[in-house]
Amino acid sequence: MNILLTCAGRRNYLVRYFQEALNGKGLVYAVDESASAPALHDADVSRVVPSVSDPDYIESILSICLAAQIKLLISLNDLELPVLARERDRFLQIGTVPVISHAQVIDTCFDKWATDKFLKMLGIKTPRTFLDLNDAYAALDHGDMHLPVVVKPRWGTASQMIEFPETRNELDLAVQLCSLRLKRSSLAQISASDPGNGLLIQEKMQGQEFGLDIINNLDGNYVTTFAKRKLGMRAGETDKAQTETSAQLMELGKTIGTALRHIGNLDCDVFMSENEVCVLELNPRFGGGYPFSHEAGANLPAALIAWASGKIPEADWLRVNPNVMFAKCDKLVKVREIPVHDRHCIHDIQIPVGTADVSASL
Repeated sequence: MNILLTCAGRRNYLVRYFQEALNGKGLVYAVDESASAPALHDADVSRVVPSVSDPDYIESILSICLAAQIKLLISLNDLELPVLARERDRFLQIGTVPVISHAQVIDTCFDKWATDKFLKMLGIKTPRTFLDLNDAYAALDHGDMHLPVVVKPRWGTASQMIEFPETRNELDLAVQLCSLRLKRSSLAQISASDPGNGLLIQEKMQGQEFGLDIINNLDGNYVTTFAKRKLGMRAGETDKAQTETSAQLMELGKTIGTALRHIGNLDCDVFMSENEVCVLELNPRFGGGYPFSHEAGANLPAALIAWASGKIPEADWLRVNPNVMFAKCDKLVKVREIPVHDRHCIHDIQIPVGTADVSASL
């Protein structure tokens, strides 16, 4: 079984987790638009591919999946998810299972305004959220919301362009600045789908932040939830965390996973204060908080491989040990030359020595 990680970026730990789960019974392929992406240098086979916004992107990924007989396709980038979700059937037709939710699920999660409405429909508390600045001011005037607040893109990723204005003057300036920056960002095209409504003004949440990995199987059926208490953040990603056991968070995960029917991991950000839970956002992919669950005993890569093979995962793969704390650190990766993939040439993918049983079938 071969596995492909797309937009691999800095997710070296996921490369390693899948290599360990395969245990020599397949290869981990990784692609990125940049040859210096660190994860490419730990994968078994790596290629440079066009940007996700390039018209050739999907054809390049499809050709790699076909040539290398990729069984599982794992996407690691928010901007890529809508593109791959629309082409889901094409991957299935060549024998590749995309661990990517259906387009409706991706659209609900990517659009934070749609996320807010979805969660409210389930009776789940969310931050007070407004598309219109005047509505936000009205909430401030009536005491329904208080400064500081959050200004952020409606379709956002990696904590880009987030501001925390503390005064009304700062709020005006933040909206103006974010509106200008949005027009020249990678989010410009998707934001243009609803002109004038590309930003959110949102209540700034108080309390302890938690990260949930809400796990569904490849059929979209809820399986379990891993919870961790966030102790530190860096660049919008969990930097320090401790695993938790919470019946309330487990039930919340079950409610969301059962209703959403996403596929694989759903990274969920939650604030808890005085036993009141408020959900901030949903990301239907491996999030930056997953390694804290993995290092505490979970093994979602192994479970995904089992499901793709028609097997039942071991129970221990879907459990975490509580009260385990980890912190991330950087490491240096020597950058070497990575081939640029030519989607028109099936021989562009060279299977490493030692896997002749796989390469012989190409």
